[in-house]
Amino acid sequence: MAEQLVLDLARVEPPTFRNFVAGPNREAVAALGRLAEGALHESGILLWGADGVGKTHLLRGIVAAAAPLRSAFFCAKPADVPMEPDRLPASSLVAIDDVDGATAEDQARMFTLCNALAAHGGQWVAAAHVPPARMALRDDLRTRLALGLVFEVLPLSDADKPQALATYAQERGFRLGDDVIGYLLAHGRRDMRSLVAALAALDRHSLATRRVVTVALLREWLQRDLRL
Repeated sequence: MAEQLVLDLARVEPPTFRNFVAGPNREAVAALGRLAEGALHESGILLWGADGVGKTHLLRGIVAAAAPLRSAFFCAKPADVPMEPDRLPASSLVAIDDVDGATAEDQARMFTLCNALAAHGGQWVAAAHVPPARMALRDDLRTRLALGLVFEVLPLSDADKPQALATYAQERGFRLGDDVIGYLLAHGRRDMRSLVAALAALDRHSLATRRVVTVALLREWLQRDLRL
């Protein structure tokens, strides 16, 4: 059983708020959490930022957080937006990725969706590469998106990563020494998705083997030639 857990180390956990290292994005994550719970009365939230900063992770995270409380849907692209949004359950939450890549037909459906959600107590979350003012979208849709809360999702700098990883470990219930963080940054992949997956895997492995997370444990794992 312990060996199977070791072989399972490379598994990336489903995106949630718990395994997103917020860093400079704590305000955005907090707002998303309130929206998921129905405690935020804005029409929606727009997240914008460069590729790789975690926008899709946050969209999937809010759908996962909201699902036990309300109907929640993830649209990987604007073309996935429901064609008959009036049939969605009341108070639904719809998360839409890559909205600034919407075609004219997609934009019409998104505009209809925004109106339907507003009429039935629902809300939306959207992600884009640029803020509303720079989106090449029809004016009425761009205005709808700008009326919600707007957050730029910022990447973690290399200088911020050690503290962010230590905080993430603490929130999972274990302590991460500076030597472990330094070894991981020096020998593992440096993008946050891989770093967080590594810590989650080490946490599972340390629990399975009843060993504290140390450099020795980390080195043993990295040398197994598993992909993080």
